[in-house]
Amino acid sequence: MSIRISPSILAADFTRLAEEADAVAEDADLLHVDVMDNHFVPNLTVGLPVVESLVKKVRLPLDIHLGVTDPDRHAPDYAEAGAGSVTIHAEATHSPVRTLRAIRAAGAQAGLALNPATPLQPYEGLLAEADTLLIMTVEPGFGSQKFLDFTLEKVRQARALIDQISRFGGRDVPLWLQVDGGVNESTIARCAEAGADSFVAGSAVYAGTDPGAAVRALRRRADASRPVDARAS
Repeated sequence: MSIRISPSILAADFTRLAEEADAVAEDADLLHVDVMDNHFVPNLTVGLPVVESLVKKVRLPLDIHLGVTDPDRHAPDYAEAGAGSVTIHAEATHSPVRTLRAIRAAGAQAGLALNPATPLQPYEGLLAEADTLLIMTVEPGFGSQKFLDFTLEKVRQARALIDQISRFGGRDVPLWLQVDGGVNESTIARCAEAGADSFVAGSAVYAGTDPGAAVRALRRRADASRPVDARAS
């Protein structure tokens, strides 16, 4: 599998979202959109109307990350709006199987996110219903946070589990291992080495003057740091 870079518009200029999206359209794989409700996380960002507008304006598939208290209710709406993928939090969902299946039925890829302190093991059985497993490497809510080193062990555990599922579970579509939080040229290398293959980056992309060049640099760094067998696949 290749790697994916998903710039987060949480770090972009909200008055110019279409232009900020266009700045990475040639180099990124997805555009990460954090939907936060100021309840599940202590921040309020964008909602469905903004996502519906972005779908019409941007060239990249939208990678929707729902940091909300009731993803079971809201997730299918984002898929139906045309998002490329919709990720829900394990800590917030009450009906994960039904919701992940509803996302897929509406035409989007389905993702399951785990906060830094949430263990992987209770949710292993849900991975058959997901296209992406998102490991948060900071506490969700705000950008520009420092990467939490202890989350790398969970990334390694997740990689081992995904590889096992791929070999023996009869899975015929990729299961991406995504990391989100504090990702920059230094930490992306460590995440890639631990087994991640999908990377959300906000400030590392949008804090500089050339977001596209920043995406290319992150991709090179991640690709060079991946295990040799992953690079060969």
